[in-house]
Amino acid sequence: GLSIHKRKTKVLKFKAENSNPITLDGETLEDVESFAYLGSIVDGLEGSDADVKARIGNARVAFLQLKNMWNSKQLSTNIKVRIFNMDVQTVLLYGLETWRTTTTTIKKVQVFINSCQRKILNIHWPDTISNNLLWERTNQLPAEEEIRKRRWKWIGHTQRKSSNCITRQALTWSPEGRRKRERPKNILRRIIEADMKRMNYNWTELERIAQDRVEWRMLVNGICSFTRSNRRKLVGT
Repeated sequence: GLSIHKRKTKVLKFKAENSNPITLDGETLEDVESFAYLGSIVDGLEGSDADVKARIGNARVAFLQLKNMWNSKQLSTNIKVRIFNMDVQTVLLYGLETWRTTTTTIKKVQVFINSCQRKILNIHWPDTISNNLLWERTNQLPAEEEIRKRRWKWIGHTQRKSSNCITRQALTWSPEGRRKRERPKNILRRIIEADMKRMNYNWTELERIAQDRVEWRMLVNGICSFTRSNRRKLVGT
């Protein structure tokens, strides 16, 4: 059966009608508003916002710990960028596959990345550089594109799992009940389905494509190319 460690088990309730405490062997389990699980913050109120904030904080610490690397005259820019990708960006983007990304979220992540890259390139006020040139010199994708690319790579990995896998089922699961009348929340499933609509695909087609890794990589690259072309159109208008 399932073994539960009482001191390590927390209870998070979200709009639950029953507020009675939960007990285990006569011991009441602690009610919390958020908790850390496998390095990610699970929050019943803010969705992904608390996790994104924590990831930026952790990445900032990782970046500062490598200050001597960024100031080194012996290391080339290319090596510094590779170190940044491995040791800082990995910390920053951990768990992004399930983030509920909003314009504000993407902007926060992008501002942090741009700030780090400017320091790596030793660009300080009053010197300036455009974001596009910055990304080109550091061979980086914009945050929105990087998040979308990693998310769809993860979706392909998930779709290749067994049909009874909870992770796979969660992508298309519809909870019972109805939301109260208000502006629809931009949840992860809506973000994924918006991408699907732009590509003219449905879940059945994606499940088939995901079984072929080469075809799936082509699909992911196509999503990124679509995002890139849209951004260029917006810049040109």
